[in-house]
Amino acid sequence: MCFLSCLHVCQFLSMSIVHVCVQLLFGATAGKETVSRARAQSHSSFSDSFNVSQERIVITNSSGEKLIGVLHEAGSKDIVVLCHGFRSSKESRTIMGLTDALTSEKISVFQFDFSGNGESEGTFQYGNYYKEVDDLHAVIQHFKEHKRDTRAIAGHSKGGDVVIIYASMYQDVSRVINISGRFDLKRGIADRLGSDYMERINQHGFIDVAQKTGQFMYRVTKESLMDRLRIDMQSACMSIGPNCRVLTVHGSDDDVVPSEDALEFHKYIGNHEVHIIEGADHRYSSHRLELANIVLKFVTSG
Repeated sequence: MCFLSCLHVCQFLSMSIVHVCVQLLFGATAGKETVSRARAQSHSSFSDSFNVSQERIVITNSSGEKLIGVLHEAGSKDIVVLCHGFRSSKESRTIMGLTDALTSEKISVFQFDFSGNGESEGTFQYGNYYKEVDDLHAVIQHFKEHKRDTRAIAGHSKGGDVVIIYASMYQDVSRVINISGRFDLKRGIADRLGSDYMERINQHGFIDVAQKTGQFMYRVTKESLMDRLRIDMQSACMSIGPNCRVLTVHGSDDDVVPSEDALEFHKYIGNHEVHIIEGADHRYSSHRLELANIVLKFVTSG
């Protein structure tokens, strides 16, 4: 009898473990899933325990492509929308770290994949800045139709440029957070494509970018390259309304986008504050606590 009882207990535990794993793997695709999350370690004032419901949401952009995102319901009616960087996704460590920090303070968050990235439909493009601005607009409009205001938009790296351009075109968001965005979009291209990129793309119409092993990564078309080169971030910054507060955060040891770019944003955005995190790299690998604190203070102030 004792052996049979132990056997039944083991079977129950095994089934419970499988059930939990299935929920973690597939629960988001089935609708809303409530997850009890342990205390996060990236912010000193996080609550010891809290419940956050996660809902997988599909939003159609103006091109008819489905954008896939996750809404983290943490208690607030308004939301913060987080935007990932170049060839990244909503699951990047920087985005997930900010999601944990914000939801720990009972601020609801929506993170999504731009078209052509992650789970979203569409074809990946090298430039595509205005297309991603359009994606972000579709997201904000979706929540507005559901009576949800957007408290702030935040973007990391390329996503930082996207939120800045968005604020220059639309006046429906009062707080914008630019994390490690690039001011001069003509810089950094040669690092990826080689110093002779203009000659090669004029000759062939495209450049294929490969890993060091030779494995193909993505194609840069002339059209997508010109899309990036035509963007004037100075003009975008100066077009942001005075009632829109903008925060720029950058790491002093960023080897992808130089921290000097943060100071350039500061020159041309009227209602702006800038924070340089000493020693931080482009992904804030060892400085996520400081990044979270700065972003939380900005989102909750005023």
